[in-house]
Amino acid sequence: MEYIKGGKHHWLMQRITAIVLVPFILWFVISVVSLTKMDYASARDWIGSTSVAITLISLIILSFYHAQLGLQVIVEDYVHTKSARLAILVLMKCALIFVVISAIFAVLKIALGR
Repeated sequence: MEYIKGGKHHWLMQRITAIVLVPFILWFVISVVSLTKMDYASARDWIGSTSVAITLISLIILSFYHAQLGLQVIVEDYVHTKSARLAILVLMKCALIFVVISAIFAVLKIALGR
C-alpha cells in the first residue's frame, strides 16, 4: 500500500512540475530570443539582475527535479535487475545533482561577479 501512495505522489509531482515549468520555459525562450540582440556585457548584466538570477535558479532546480522524476520512472519500468536498477538510480541522481550544482554555481558566479 505504501508503494501505491508513493506512486501517486510521484505521479502528482510530475504533473505539478510540468505545469509550473510552462511559464518558466516561456519566459526563458522569450528572454533568450531578446538576448540575441544584446552584446555580451548586456547579457551578463541581465543575468546579474537579482530577479533574473533567482528565476534562472528556480528554472534549473525545477527542470532537473522534473527530469529526475521522469528518468526514475523509466529506470524503474525498464531495468528489471534490482541491483542494476539501484545502481542506475544512484548514479543518475548523483549526476543530476552535480549538474544542478554546477548550473547554479554558474548563475551565481555571473550574478555576484559583476
